[in-house]
Amino acid sequence: MEDKRNIQIIEWEHLDKKKFYVLGVAMTMMIRVSVYPFTLIRTRLQVQKGKSLYHGTFDAFIKILRADGVTGLYRGFLVNTFTLISGQCYVTTYELTRKFVADYSQSNTVKSLVAGGSASLVAQSITVPIDVVSQHLMMQRKGEKMSRFQVRASPEGHGVVAFGQTKDIIRQILRADGLRGFYRGYVASLLTYIPNSAVWWPFYHFYAEQLSYFCPKECPHIILQAISGPLAAATASIVTNPMDVIRTRVQVEGKNSIILTFRQLMAEEGPWGLMKGLSARIISATPSTIVIVVGYESLKKLSLRPELVDSRHW
Repeated sequence: MEDKRNIQIIEWEHLDKKKFYVLGVAMTMMIRVSVYPFTLIRTRLQVQKGKSLYHGTFDAFIKILRADGVTGLYRGFLVNTFTLISGQCYVTTYELTRKFVADYSQSNTVKSLVAGGSASLVAQSITVPIDVVSQHLMMQRKGEKMSRFQVRASPEGHGVVAFGQTKDIIRQILRADGLRGFYRGYVASLLTYIPNSAVWWPFYHFYAEQLSYFCPKECPHIILQAISGPLAAATASIVTNPMDVIRTRVQVEGKNSIILTFRQLMAEEGPWGLMKGLSARIISATPSTIVIVVGYESLKKLSLRPELVDSRHW
Protein backbone atom coordinates (compact mmCIF):
# COMPACT_ATOMS: atom_id res chain seq x y z
CA MET A 1 0.00 0.00 0.00
CA GLU A 2 1.13 3.55 -0.72
CA ASP A 3 2.92 5.39 2.07
CA LYS A 4 0.35 7.81 3.44
CA ARG A 5 3.09 10.35 4.19
CA ASN A 6 3.25 11.07 0.49
CA ILE A 7 -0.03 12.95 0.10
CA GLN A 8 -0.36 13.55 -3.61
CA ILE A 9 -1.02 17.11 -4.76
CA ILE A 10 -2.95 17.59 -7.99
CA GLU A 11 -1.23 20.33 -9.96
CA TRP A 12 -2.64 22.70 -12.59
CA GLU A 13 -1.54 20.66 -15.60
CA HIS A 14 -3.46 17.62 -14.31
CA LEU A 15 -6.87 19.35 -14.42
CA ASP A 16 -9.75 19.46 -16.88
CA LYS A 17 -10.21 23.26 -16.69
CA LYS A 18 -13.87 23.35 -17.80
CA LYS A 19 -15.00 20.99 -15.03
CA PHE A 20 -12.76 22.78 -12.55
CA TYR A 21 -14.38 26.19 -13.07
CA VAL A 22 -18.03 25.08 -13.35
CA LEU A 23 -17.90 22.91 -10.23
CA GLY A 24 -15.76 25.50 -8.45
CA VAL A 25 -18.32 28.31 -8.75
CA ALA A 26 -21.13 26.07 -7.45
CA MET A 27 -19.03 24.92 -4.50
CA THR A 28 -17.91 28.45 -3.59
CA MET A 29 -21.49 29.74 -3.63
CA MET A 30 -22.66 27.04 -1.21
CA ILE A 31 -19.81 27.84 1.15
CA ARG A 32 -20.54 31.58 1.12
CA VAL A 33 -24.21 31.01 1.98
CA SER A 34 -23.27 28.87 4.97
CA VAL A 35 -20.62 31.14 6.55
CA TYR A 36 -21.80 34.65 5.63
CA PRO A 37 -23.66 35.29 8.93
CA PHE A 38 -20.41 34.82 10.85
CA THR A 39 -18.60 37.15 8.45
CA LEU A 40 -21.20 39.79 9.21
CA ILE A 41 -20.93 39.19 12.98
CA ARG A 42 -17.13 39.36 12.87
CA THR A 43 -17.28 42.67 11.03
CA ARG A 44 -19.68 44.21 13.55
CA LEU A 45 -17.64 42.99 16.51
CA GLN A 46 -14.49 44.50 15.04
CA VAL A 47 -16.08 47.90 14.39
CA GLN A 48 -18.03 48.38 17.64
CA LYS A 49 -16.45 50.38 20.47
CA GLY A 50 -15.56 48.02 23.28
CA LYS A 51 -18.66 45.93 23.96
CA SER A 52 -21.15 48.71 23.41
CA LEU A 53 -23.55 46.57 21.34
CA TYR A 54 -22.51 42.94 21.53
CA HIS A 55 -20.71 40.94 24.20
CA GLY A 56 -19.44 38.24 21.89
CA THR A 57 -20.20 36.10 18.86
CA PHE A 58 -23.21 34.27 20.30
CA ASP A 59 -24.67 37.45 21.81
CA ALA A 60 -24.36 39.22 18.47
CA PHE A 61 -26.00 36.31 16.66
CA ILE A 62 -29.02 36.32 18.99
CA LYS A 63 -29.44 40.11 18.98
CA ILE A 64 -29.24 40.41 15.20
CA LEU A 65 -31.67 37.53 14.79
CA ARG A 66 -34.15 39.12 17.21
CA ALA A 67 -33.87 42.60 15.71
CA ASP A 68 -33.84 41.80 11.99
CA GLY A 69 -34.61 38.12 11.59
CA VAL A 70 -32.63 35.76 9.39
CA THR A 71 -32.38 38.38 6.64
CA GLY A 72 -30.45 40.59 9.05
CA LEU A 73 -27.65 38.01 9.04
CA TYR A 74 -27.42 38.33 5.26
CA ARG A 75 -27.18 42.10 4.83
CA GLY A 76 -24.92 42.83 1.87
CA PHE A 77 -24.88 39.21 0.74
CA LEU A 78 -26.02 39.91 -2.83
CA VAL A 79 -23.18 42.37 -3.31
CA ASN A 80 -20.73 40.00 -1.67
CA THR A 81 -21.53 37.28 -4.21
CA PHE A 82 -19.59 39.28 -6.80
CA THR A 83 -16.46 38.11 -4.97
CA LEU A 84 -17.06 34.78 -6.73
CA ILE A 85 -15.07 36.38 -9.54
CA SER A 86 -12.12 37.07 -7.27
CA GLY A 87 -12.40 33.54 -5.89
CA GLN A 88 -11.87 32.04 -9.33
CA CYS A 89 -9.01 34.46 -9.98
CA TYR A 90 -7.50 33.37 -6.66
CA VAL A 91 -7.44 29.64 -7.42
CA THR A 92 -6.23 30.23 -10.98
CA THR A 93 -3.37 32.46 -9.80
CA TYR A 94 -2.51 30.00 -7.04
CA GLU A 95 -2.30 27.01 -9.34
CA LEU A 96 -0.43 28.85 -12.13
CA THR A 97 2.06 30.35 -9.68
CA ARG A 98 2.76 26.92 -8.17
CA LYS A 99 3.49 25.68 -11.68
CA PHE A 100 5.80 28.65 -12.34
CA VAL A 101 7.69 28.35 -9.04
CA ALA A 102 8.16 24.61 -9.64
CA ASP A 103 10.67 25.51 -12.36
CA TYR A 104 12.88 27.06 -9.67
CA SER A 105 12.11 25.06 -6.52
CA GLN A 106 10.58 21.68 -5.77
CA SER A 107 9.94 22.62 -2.13
CA ASN A 108 6.21 22.39 -1.49
CA THR A 109 6.51 25.00 1.28
CA VAL A 110 8.13 27.52 -1.08
CA LYS A 111 5.59 26.84 -3.82
CA SER A 112 2.66 27.18 -1.39
CA LEU A 113 3.97 30.34 0.26
CA VAL A 114 4.71 32.21 -2.98
CA ALA A 115 1.56 31.00 -4.72
CA GLY A 116 -0.67 31.79 -1.73
CA GLY A 117 0.67 35.33 -1.41
CA SER A 118 0.44 36.01 -5.15
CA ALA A 119 -3.11 34.66 -5.37
CA SER A 120 -4.20 36.89 -2.51
CA LEU A 121 -2.66 39.97 -4.15
CA VAL A 122 -4.67 39.38 -7.33
CA ALA A 123 -7.89 38.48 -5.49
CA GLN A 124 -7.80 41.48 -3.14
CA SER A 125 -7.39 43.90 -6.04
CA ILE A 126 -10.82 42.71 -7.20
CA THR A 127 -12.37 42.07 -3.79
CA VAL A 128 -11.67 45.33 -1.90
CA PRO A 129 -14.29 47.51 -3.69
CA ILE A 130 -16.90 44.78 -3.18
CA ASP A 131 -15.87 44.44 0.47
CA VAL A 132 -16.12 48.18 1.08
CA VAL A 133 -19.72 48.28 -0.16
CA SER A 134 -20.81 45.00 1.48
CA GLN A 135 -19.27 45.98 4.84
CA HIS A 136 -21.23 49.23 4.93
CA LEU A 137 -24.36 47.19 4.18
CA MET A 138 -23.47 44.79 7.02
CA MET A 139 -23.34 47.77 9.38
CA GLN A 140 -26.94 48.82 8.69
CA ARG A 141 -28.70 48.30 11.99
CA LYS A 142 -32.02 49.47 13.40
CA GLY A 143 -31.75 52.09 16.08
CA GLU A 144 -28.07 52.94 15.86
CA LYS A 145 -25.58 53.99 13.22
CA MET A 146 -22.53 51.72 13.00
CA SER A 147 -20.79 53.15 9.92
CA ARG A 148 -20.27 56.51 8.23
CA PHE A 149 -23.10 55.89 5.82
CA GLN A 150 -26.74 55.08 6.47
CA VAL A 151 -29.23 53.94 3.85
CA ARG A 152 -32.31 56.07 3.55
CA ALA A 153 -35.53 54.64 4.96
CA SER A 154 -38.63 54.29 2.83
CA PRO A 155 -41.80 56.26 3.75
CA GLU A 156 -43.13 53.16 5.49
CA GLY A 157 -40.09 53.09 7.74
CA HIS A 158 -38.47 50.09 6.11
CA GLY A 159 -35.02 50.21 4.57
CA VAL A 160 -34.60 50.48 0.82
CA VAL A 161 -34.73 46.89 -0.37
CA ALA A 162 -32.23 44.76 -2.27
CA PHE A 163 -29.98 46.68 -4.65
CA GLY A 164 -31.66 49.97 -3.67
CA GLN A 165 -29.52 49.92 -0.53
CA THR A 166 -26.44 49.10 -2.57
CA LYS A 167 -26.98 52.02 -4.93
CA ASP A 168 -27.54 54.32 -1.96
CA ILE A 169 -24.25 53.25 -0.34
CA ILE A 170 -22.33 53.53 -3.63
CA ARG A 171 -23.62 57.07 -4.18
CA GLN A 172 -22.62 58.08 -0.65
CA ILE A 173 -19.12 56.63 -1.05
CA LEU A 174 -18.66 58.44 -4.36
CA ARG A 175 -19.93 61.70 -2.88
CA ALA A 176 -17.69 61.48 0.17
CA ASP A 177 -14.48 59.98 -1.24
CA GLY A 178 -14.74 59.66 -5.01
CA LEU A 179 -13.49 56.51 -6.73
CA ARG A 180 -10.66 56.24 -4.20
CA GLY A 181 -13.28 55.45 -1.57
CA PHE A 182 -13.81 52.01 -3.09
CA TYR A 183 -10.16 51.17 -2.42
CA ARG A 184 -10.10 52.50 1.12
CA GLY A 185 -8.18 50.01 3.21
CA TYR A 186 -6.57 48.39 0.15
CA VAL A 187 -3.09 48.39 1.69
CA ALA A 188 -4.49 47.11 4.99
CA SER A 189 -6.29 44.34 3.07
CA LEU A 190 -3.06 43.33 1.37
CA LEU A 191 -1.26 43.36 4.72
CA THR A 192 -4.02 41.10 6.09
CA TYR A 193 -4.76 38.64 3.35
CA ILE A 194 -1.40 38.17 1.67
CA PRO A 195 0.18 36.93 4.95
CA ASN A 196 -3.01 34.99 5.75
CA SER A 197 -2.90 33.16 2.44
CA ALA A 198 0.89 32.79 2.50
CA VAL A 199 0.68 31.25 5.99
CA TRP A 200 -2.39 29.06 5.38
CA TRP A 201 -1.13 26.97 2.46
CA PRO A 202 2.26 25.92 3.93
CA PHE A 203 0.66 25.13 7.30
CA TYR A 204 -2.12 23.20 5.57
CA HIS A 205 0.39 20.91 3.85
CA PHE A 206 2.56 20.81 6.99
CA TYR A 207 -0.31 19.69 9.25
CA ALA A 208 -1.45 17.09 6.70
CA GLU A 209 2.05 15.65 6.55
CA GLN A 210 2.44 15.60 10.34
CA LEU A 211 -0.96 13.98 10.87
CA SER A 212 -0.05 11.24 8.41
CA TYR A 213 2.68 10.08 10.81
CA PHE A 214 0.11 9.37 13.53
CA CYS A 215 -2.78 8.00 11.50
CA PRO A 216 -3.14 4.44 10.19
CA LYS A 217 -2.06 3.97 6.61
CA GLU A 218 -5.64 3.00 5.79
CA CYS A 219 -6.84 6.49 6.74
CA PRO A 220 -7.96 8.30 3.56
CA HIS A 221 -6.04 11.42 2.57
CA ILE A 222 -9.22 13.49 2.55
CA ILE A 223 -9.68 13.03 6.30
CA LEU A 224 -6.16 14.24 7.02
CA GLN A 225 -6.77 17.22 4.75
CA ALA A 226 -10.12 18.00 6.37
CA ILE A 227 -8.43 18.19 9.78
CA SER A 228 -5.42 20.11 8.49
CA GLY A 229 -7.49 22.86 6.88
CA PRO A 230 -9.10 24.20 10.08
CA LEU A 231 -5.80 23.91 11.97
CA ALA A 232 -4.10 26.00 9.29
CA ALA A 233 -7.01 28.47 9.26
CA ALA A 234 -6.85 28.93 13.04
CA THR A 235 -3.10 29.48 12.85
CA ALA A 236 -3.43 32.04 10.07
CA SER A 237 -6.35 33.77 11.84
CA ILE A 238 -4.39 34.24 15.05
CA VAL A 239 -1.39 35.62 13.16
CA THR A 240 -3.34 38.08 11.00
CA ASN A 241 -6.34 39.07 13.17
CA PRO A 242 -4.74 42.33 14.46
CA MET A 243 -4.37 43.63 10.91
CA ASP A 244 -7.86 42.34 10.03
CA VAL A 245 -9.36 44.47 12.83
CA ILE A 246 -7.45 47.53 11.57
CA ARG A 247 -8.47 46.80 7.96
CA THR A 248 -12.15 46.62 8.90
CA ARG A 249 -12.02 49.89 10.83
CA VAL A 250 -10.20 51.69 8.04
CA GLN A 251 -12.81 50.58 5.51
CA VAL A 252 -15.94 51.08 7.60
CA GLU A 253 -15.01 54.20 9.59
CA GLY A 254 -13.33 55.97 6.67
CA LYS A 255 -9.93 56.34 8.29
CA ASN A 256 -6.92 57.24 6.17
CA SER A 257 -4.02 55.92 8.24
CA ILE A 258 -3.25 52.37 9.31
CA ILE A 259 -0.83 53.63 11.96
CA LEU A 260 -3.26 56.15 13.44
CA THR A 261 -6.02 53.55 13.46
CA PHE A 262 -3.70 51.17 15.29
CA ARG A 263 -2.76 53.82 17.85
CA GLN A 264 -6.39 54.79 18.45
CA LEU A 265 -7.41 51.16 18.91
CA MET A 266 -4.57 50.56 21.37
CA ALA A 267 -5.43 53.72 23.31
CA GLU A 268 -9.14 52.88 23.52
CA GLU A 269 -9.06 49.11 24.06
CA GLY A 270 -5.48 48.02 24.61
CA PRO A 271 -3.81 44.93 23.09
CA TRP A 272 -6.96 42.80 23.47
CA GLY A 273 -8.65 45.11 20.96
CA LEU A 274 -6.46 43.53 18.30
CA MET A 275 -8.12 40.18 18.96
CA LYS A 276 -11.70 41.41 18.49
CA GLY A 277 -13.78 39.13 16.32
CA LEU A 278 -11.18 36.35 16.49
CA SER A 279 -13.60 33.75 17.86
CA ALA A 280 -16.17 34.59 15.17
CA ARG A 281 -13.43 34.41 12.58
CA ILE A 282 -12.29 30.98 13.74
CA ILE A 283 -15.88 29.74 14.13
CA SER A 284 -16.67 30.81 10.56
CA ALA A 285 -13.33 29.53 9.29
CA THR A 286 -13.58 26.04 10.82
CA PRO A 287 -16.68 24.69 9.02
CA SER A 288 -15.98 26.73 5.91
CA THR A 289 -12.39 25.50 5.75
CA ILE A 290 -13.48 21.90 6.15
CA VAL A 291 -15.95 22.37 3.31
CA ILE A 292 -13.40 24.31 1.24
CA VAL A 293 -10.67 21.72 1.73
CA VAL A 294 -12.88 18.68 1.18
CA GLY A 295 -14.66 20.48 -1.65
CA TYR A 296 -11.50 21.83 -3.26
CA GLU A 297 -9.61 18.55 -3.05
CA SER A 298 -12.69 16.66 -4.30
CA LEU A 299 -13.16 19.27 -7.02
CA LYS A 300 -9.60 18.72 -8.20
CA LYS A 301 -10.11 14.96 -8.16
CA LEU A 302 -13.36 15.28 -10.14
CA SER A 303 -11.59 17.64 -12.54
CA LEU A 304 -8.63 15.34 -13.05
CA ARG A 305 -7.93 14.64 -16.70
CA PRO A 306 -9.48 11.24 -17.62
CA GLU A 307 -6.18 9.63 -18.60
CA LEU A 308 -4.75 10.33 -15.11
CA VAL A 309 -7.62 8.98 -13.00
CA ASP A 310 -6.40 5.38 -12.79
CA SER A 311 -2.86 6.43 -11.88
CA ARG A 312 -3.91 8.15 -8.63
CA HIS A 313 -4.53 6.53 -5.27
CA TRP A 314 -6.28 8.36 -2.44
